[in-house]
Amino acid sequence: MKGCKICGISDLDTLNFLINHKYPPQFIGFICNYKKSSRYVELKKLNELLTIDKKKSNFVAVLVKPNEGILEEIKNLPFDYYQIYDCTPKEIKKIKEKYNKKIITALTIVEESDVQKCHLFSEVTDIYLFDSKGYEKSMAFDHELIKKIKVNKPLMIAGDIQINDHLEYYKKIADIIDISGGLETSGLKDKSKIDIFLKKIKQVHNET
Repeated sequence: MKGCKICGISDLDTLNFLINHKYPPQFIGFICNYKKSSRYVELKKLNELLTIDKKKSNFVAVLVKPNEGILEEIKNLPFDYYQIYDCTPKEIKKIKEKYNKKIITALTIVEESDVQKCHLFSEVTDIYLFDSKGYEKSMAFDHELIKKIKVNKPLMIAGDIQINDHLEYYKKIADIIDISGGLETSGLKDKSKIDIFLKKIKQVHNET
């Protein structure tokens, strides 16, 4: 287990907590253009949040089929990765080359054939993310579907992961755990859950 990504951060208090935690997440995600999500962050607020020193964490812009407008608006923000949904390999290659960002290709999984699509993105991807079809909702998918996949890039897994799950199981099939809703109480990030999760990730990492 190489680390974790905590996604859907939208307030400075939580962001400060993550960055200054004893075991900070490797990745912190911000929903940049998907307005259906309750975790969506408007551009003005995003500019305010991202003035912070990210220290050891990488900032990730989560983008669902981004158009040129949003890409131009965020191009000068300190994002290390663009996590992209619903784009073709050709579209991602264009984005990667123009904006010089590392790419997390997000693939939404229902069945085995969805998993195999990852091979189409091998030239443009830095990290593969296997997620559910839920987008703004925390939905699960059968994680067994990706157990046999062989890729030469880090593999990130999402899909309704909870802090009381057996994280040791996930390390058998992925390098990085991506979690959002599982760290919330009544729709808001819960620092106590975040603390438990980051400590568990550290423990699992130490056991590898």
